[in-house]
Amino acid sequence: MAKSEHAAIKQGKLKIEVHTEQNTVRRYDVPPTFNMEREIWQRGYSFIAGIDEVGRGPLAGPVVAGAVILPRDPEESWMSQVRDSKDLTGKKREMLADIIRKEAVAWGLGVVSSEEIDISGIIKATRMAMMLAVQQLGKTPQFVLVDAMKLPDLKLPQRAIIKGDRISLSIACASIVAKVYRDSMMADYDLSYPGYGFCRHKGYGTREHISNLQKLGPCPIHRRSFAWGDSGIVM
Repeated sequence: MAKSEHAAIKQGKLKIEVHTEQNTVRRYDVPPTFNMEREIWQRGYSFIAGIDEVGRGPLAGPVVAGAVILPRDPEESWMSQVRDSKDLTGKKREMLADIIRKEAVAWGLGVVSSEEIDISGIIKATRMAMMLAVQQLGKTPQFVLVDAMKLPDLKLPQRAIIKGDRISLSIACASIVAKVYRDSMMADYDLSYPGYGFCRHKGYGTREHISNLQKLGPCPIHRRSFAWGDSGIVM
């Protein structure tokens, strides 16, 4: 998780730092590769799923995970454009997500609500979303590559990769599919709960979001288990 989206576990709650430019695109020149996948293919595994999540750090909305199984020889024309979803513009993410869904051997999404996050905690809820995404694949992977965390309840060979969305093409594609879906959910929530600006900040703790929270108070999709610092907001 980026420092600007940092969540530190403290006294049983997650303290969220306010940040101002959540949608800033940070560009990296080196794209993720198939190197990790090729190594595993050479060991005899055919179907490798990349798994990633979006939405661990926001103050509102669900956590969403994506799982993607790519073919061994996707077209270079789009593959070279893939980056971690945070490093892409919204328009580029949507374009790539459409291609990924069409070209993938299988893809799936898992969504865990803010209510469940409050009950289970964000780490457990993130693992739940990842497990749901694997279940939605429609094809059982033989090996999974997971961004940053292991899935103890998933009885498959797996590897947790720190910054995996910058290293593995499969994980980066999962990140893109999940991000586009969650962004669309937050745009819908913006219509259901007007005044917070969900379509712009996607639930992250921007100054706009905190200011609107102070005026309106929390709505049903705000995470009650997340501490609000010195905002003065009563959950």
